[in-house]
Amino acid sequence: MLQLIDKKYKITIYLILLLILSTTSGKFIENKNKYLFVDKIKVDIRGLSSKENQKIINKLDNVLSQSIFNIDKQEIKKILEKHNIIEEYEIKKIYPSIININIKPTKFIARISDQHQLLVGSNGKIIKNQKYEKNLPYIFGKFKTKDFLIFKENVERSSFNFSEFKMLYFFPLNRWDIMTTDGILIKLPKENLIKSLNLAHKIISKDYLKNKNLIDLRANNQLIIK
Repeated sequence: MLQLIDKKYKITIYLILLLILSTTSGKFIENKNKYLFVDKIKVDIRGLSSKENQKIINKLDNVLSQSIFNIDKQEIKKILEKHNIIEEYEIKKIYPSIININIKPTKFIARISDQHQLLVGSNGKIIKNQKYEKNLPYIFGKFKTKDFLIFKENVERSSFNFSEFKMLYFFPLNRWDIMTTDGILIKLPKENLIKSLNLAHKIISKDYLKNKNLIDLRANNQLIIK
């Protein structure tokens, strides 16, 4: 009789353990499935127009067709960097199914003089935007992004700013000329740009150019005013 009771007791214990294990296993599978089969990823892009934001979302469609855990930010960066309108961006994953992208658009600082009226951003990239109507200085000549960014950096470190320029001329010898909004042409040397820009700005501000509209700084240690 005692052996029968012990056998029933053991069977009861086994059944309880089996129930606990099956419940735990079920919860594990359920939790695992929550992460493996999440809802479609939602993208929140801020900083550009709704039209530009949608263009980027469309390009990201293939990247976002997988679990957020498997998405490589480098894939998103490659797509973002193809859009010249973007100056800076920040990507954040919010688990389990949201990606936030904050974008800083580039500033338009010049316009290329051709039939397409392309704009030049402060990031040195060319942007097609025919609706932008604000006055910008025109750039003449064929230049590379690197050439423009170097020139832009020198201007920013000098006493000038781009709002004082009416026209910019780039020459194949990697040299720039500037036409100010007052109609003064400044011929700059290839080297020592900041020093030359500051000198030209000082000459203009001191009103040394009465009835004259040309400052030639191309020759070393030589200033020509006409």
